[in-house]
Amino acid sequence: MSLTMYRNGSVYSAADPFATAMLVDGDVVAWVGSEHAAASLLDSRMREVNLGGALVAPGFVDSHVHVTETGLALDSVDLSGARSARDVLDLVAAAVAGTPAGVLLGHGWDNAGWADAALPTAEELDRAAGGREVYLARVDVHSGIVSGSLAARCGLAALPGWDGAGLLSGAAHAAARDAARNLDPTRRMAAQQRALRHAAANGYVGLAEMSAPHVGSIEDLAALAALGAVDAAEALPEILPYWGQLVSSAGEARAVLAGLSAAGVDVLGLAGDINIDGSLGSRSALLRSPYTDAPGTSGTAHLDAGQVAAHFAATSELGLTGGFHVIGDGAMEVAVQGLEIAARQVGIEKIRAAGHRLEHAEMVDEAAMAALAKYAVGVSVQPAFDAQWGGADGMYAQRLGAERALTLNPLARFYGAGVPLFFGSDAPVTPLNPWASVRAALNHHEPSSRISARAAFIGHTRAGWRAAKSENPFHGQLGPGAPASFAIWDVEQLMVQVADDRVTSWSTDPRARTPLLPALDTGSDPRCLQTVHRGRELYASEDFSTPETAA
Repeated sequence: MSLTMYRNGSVYSAADPFATAMLVDGDVVAWVGSEHAAASLLDSRMREVNLGGALVAPGFVDSHVHVTETGLALDSVDLSGARSARDVLDLVAAAVAGTPAGVLLGHGWDNAGWADAALPTAEELDRAAGGREVYLARVDVHSGIVSGSLAARCGLAALPGWDGAGLLSGAAHAAARDAARNLDPTRRMAAQQRALRHAAANGYVGLAEMSAPHVGSIEDLAALAALGAVDAAEALPEILPYWGQLVSSAGEARAVLAGLSAAGVDVLGLAGDINIDGSLGSRSALLRSPYTDAPGTSGTAHLDAGQVAAHFAATSELGLTGGFHVIGDGAMEVAVQGLEIAARQVGIEKIRAAGHRLEHAEMVDEAAMAALAKYAVGVSVQPAFDAQWGGADGMYAQRLGAERALTLNPLARFYGAGVPLFFGSDAPVTPLNPWASVRAALNHHEPSSRISARAAFIGHTRAGWRAAKSENPFHGQLGPGAPASFAIWDVEQLMVQVADDRVTSWSTDPRARTPLLPALDTGSDPRCLQTVHRGRELYASEDFSTPETAA
């Protein structure tokens, strides 16, 4: 095992909030402390890395991501800047000549913010692409638009969810998406590697993959798990795999797990994108009251309370994490009813011990909040959702009205109720940008929902490992005995930040034991210099090196 002393920087450690140095022994943190003590510890066995004032912090964990989809999006036409149907068509036309033959993929359009919400038609996409097949995913990936040529090949006219003009959802969307991606093993591996390398370059050491039969195949998940194994040939972020398949009994759950294991993947739970409802942007999230901008609809229920209860009871019997995709308050009501039924069937102790989780949970009233705390159900939230769609003029306010929109993503209320909370991006829905997510939690559009940067940072690090039931209690921290899983950041300024606009430039009381984080209001995010997981380097910037010279 090699010994490496990182010194002359700042180390984010509750063990020593003023630490400036850290000693790594192979895959474990051996010591953190002061620069003076580091100088006395250095000997000929050690490599010495001069941090030059950089910050060493625990590596990030994304608690909800779709790796293959993210890799494809990174290589697709970026439609996030489009502000009209004309913009989309222009981007498609410009991309045709510069991309390889085959289906033209695009990602990220969001017409909720357009002055004219009308979408390009299938015929218009045919003309813009010169007849080439086109598939363009909405930012929430719950719907898309396609060219007429792709619609004809896939027979979309016969499938539910096709509007006849180019927009598709449901079964039609799934058919078009699968046909457009055409993921043979070579292309799939390239997409997965692209996403994992991108994550490593942004300081991530772990990614909770939310796979499901309607998202990708078991083979897709097995290939990804192999790439993200801690002993894989290329050091990449660790994959924390979940499989979103509904079960109705413990026996059925065992059979699903056996099939996954036979394919080479052992999942952390039958949870994730088992959809109770859809998304707010596509108006398919299940609401108790109709959408403000579409009074004739309240969204779509994909499951009922009985199905939810059977799944929670089955997974609880096995001590296995179960969970669902829940966005609207109507869907949350279904989830809570299912929990209560399951608790009566198998007992509250088994429910609490299983470590169940809900994804997104954007609309949560006080009764639902109390139920989540009662049953120890964790919630995987995406602070960047509020940054992207919150506020008086955002998509939430358009879909729900200003009053309901203010209640969404209530981060502070989760903490106050004692609901386990862990953060992610839902990439490719929002980018793999952890500091932007921390900043979004600190600057939530609704002041009463804001949390401190430290709380958000923990939600992106230590809490992610706890949600995955890591056996190491020090995972996501830096201190003696903790895994050597960290990122090194070039930062402009360090400070203690809280959630109510009070900012202190430096902690003066060591008894507070509050480590320092980057200032997130300087106009630029911290830049990742190096990412290390369990002692293996996942990424290093061109201007950062770890010299082999001994002390």
